[in-house]
Amino acid sequence: MAEKYDTLWDDDMDDGDAFERKCEEWERRDWMNWLSERLVFPFEVERKEDMEENFFAPKTGPFSVGQRMQATGIEEHWKYEIALKVASGKKNGVVPLADVEVTDRNNANFWPVREFVVWAANH
Repeated sequence: MAEKYDTLWDDDMDDGDAFERKCEEWERRDWMNWLSERLVFPFEVERKEDMEENFFAPKTGPFSVGQRMQATGIEEHWKYEIALKVASGKKNGVVPLADVEVTDRNNANFWPVREFVVWAANH
């Protein structure tokens, strides 16, 4: 049986110690290798952010903020550092891993993706 994941670092009730320990762990992490060992494809994600999209006039395309898509792979990316290969209907694309959230909190990919997203936001 898999060990239960410790979510204390992501808890509003944390006094900050668990988050600080997690940040120290993240700074030593080889993210691409770590994620490649943990993520199982495909899985559904929702685009939560896009620094290049106009917040007041969001796009409505298949990979825009608010859209759900299937993550089909991971790759190192010259602009986004780490990106997900994604598909929506017949369209394929790439989105920054830091811009998405796994839609099912019980999916095994939720916490690895969440760790990267929080690290990227604080890095």
